[in-house]
Amino acid sequence: MSTHARPLAVWLASAPDSQLAMLFEARGVRSDVAWLDFFDAAEALLEPASIERMLPRLTLAEATALHRAATGQGTSDETEPQAESLLALALLRPDGTPAPPVADAVATRELPQITETVSTSPASEEAHAHSAERAFTSVGALADVLLLARESPLALLTSGILAAGEKRRMADAGLPVEILDDLVALAATAALITTIQRQVRLTSVGEAWLRLAAAERWAGLAEAFRAALPRGLRTASGGWLPVPLWAHQHPWDPSWNERSATLIERARLLGLIADGGAEPMWASSLREGAPADAAALQQMLPTEVDRIFLQNDLSAIAPGPLASALDVRLRGIAARESAAQASSYRFTAESVSHALAAGETAASILEFLGELSLTGIPQPLEYLVTQTAQRHGLVRVFTDAETGRTRVTSVDATLLDAVGVDQVLRPLGLTRESGGLSSRVGRDTVYWALTDARYPASIVGSDGRPQVVDRNPAPPEESAAAASYDSLVARLRAQQGPDADAAWLDRELEAAVRAKAVLLIEIAMPDGSTRELQLEASGLGGGRLRGRDRAADVERTLPVKSIRSAKVVSPSTGSGTDG
Repeated sequence: MSTHARPLAVWLASAPDSQLAMLFEARGVRSDVAWLDFFDAAEALLEPASIERMLPRLTLAEATALHRAATGQGTSDETEPQAESLLALALLRPDGTPAPPVADAVATRELPQITETVSTSPASEEAHAHSAERAFTSVGALADVLLLARESPLALLTSGILAAGEKRRMADAGLPVEILDDLVALAATAALITTIQRQVRLTSVGEAWLRLAAAERWAGLAEAFRAALPRGLRTASGGWLPVPLWAHQHPWDPSWNERSATLIERARLLGLIADGGAEPMWASSLREGAPADAAALQQMLPTEVDRIFLQNDLSAIAPGPLASALDVRLRGIAARESAAQASSYRFTAESVSHALAAGETAASILEFLGELSLTGIPQPLEYLVTQTAQRHGLVRVFTDAETGRTRVTSVDATLLDAVGVDQVLRPLGLTRESGGLSSRVGRDTVYWALTDARYPASIVGSDGRPQVVDRNPAPPEESAAAASYDSLVARLRAQQGPDADAAWLDRELEAAVRAKAVLLIEIAMPDGSTRELQLEASGLGGGRLRGRDRAADVERTLPVKSIRSAKVVSPSTGSGTDG
């Protein structure tokens, strides 16, 4: 039984419930841990493994304060705030000293020596331009990634990075493959995407973000990036430390060099760090803890346009970056062929069918293109939209109310025959029934199989009207539920007696009985005097300790309430340690 746990157990018992919850969360304690009382909690928190898990999370200031205390240098005015933090983490005791297990773990660790004064230097005009271009490229590439994720979930490897197949697909689309994993991480930080069963899916937040202007997109990413920075990089004002200091801020984390380098690279991609480590003007407000101010960045970004040129060859040209909301809708109707300041798009029967399946109509498409076009709507494009809309829905998919099976019907008997013999659709098990085809496969699965096979299918509801079904709907927003320690704290409080000394003595005696240890016991006699006995503990129950008195070689039973103190005697030396 560790004697170092007793002072911590007493401190834990006196701490408010809210402070205990914060401590347990910071130390990574499971809410269902099998602790019975505060002594269990204290012993677990002082285990070497628990201490080793916590030390890498300490900031440079906290590690310095703890190292000073562990090496006998004490605290100073500069380390006083950190001492309070370390006390709250159960790494320091109220007297400002660490428990021996903590001191042992810290004493041999080293700290970085930072002697030079680090300041943030403003970027040059050329560096500003490069940073703005980098931010614009990153935001645009991320929007492309999110649109791909909206179309179909992106597969991840077990390591959390994009699968090679996804990267090849994005490379074919002209995206910068070397930064894709960082962009996906930034999107996850801003809650634009979520990962479900190793698949990246767009969230409702991501849907809204796609329709923001470029500067607003950047501001949302930058603020989310700052909010997610580790404690060691944040300042009291809510900003961040000068970037040259980032590499030193978690000195006892063996993975910190790699982590800090990754964070610096992501800051660079967002244009928060300029060439040579200088600071662009639009990053200063974020560094100081204020909301993102994208005005200076906006001035250096290409001007967005809200008009396009529609051409007879079924293509469209945007003379500049198309406004985000317009671009997202246009890309739901046409496939983008090139991504540059002047983007090009191409309309096909497949792309228009995709728009119709997503809820557009021929009228809504033509109205949108009419408002967007500087050149009117060319006749070939109008014809393509009209003809595709006329064919859309020729194949109707619905659930038969009587049988529960999926039914496929069409007014075009030839088209229905083609569906019935299509080898690609064999897995659906389509069988001939009066007036159409039938399948045991679910309605949505049949519909998407037909759509993928390029049949003009539509889903029909029970009222006979076409329905719009999202193939990859955004998952519902879920707030991350913090671990609740209410039941754990209540359980520990239930075992908390009014006399901590008596509780600790009972615990020590139980441990001695289990270990069959020899105890040096000081016992109060009826006449008020005290007497010492060496007792080989053998049993404890009914408020009495049983054991063999070594000096008299007799069995004794002692009332626990009469025992003043107990020490475990070392069999080899006969010396004792405080219990």
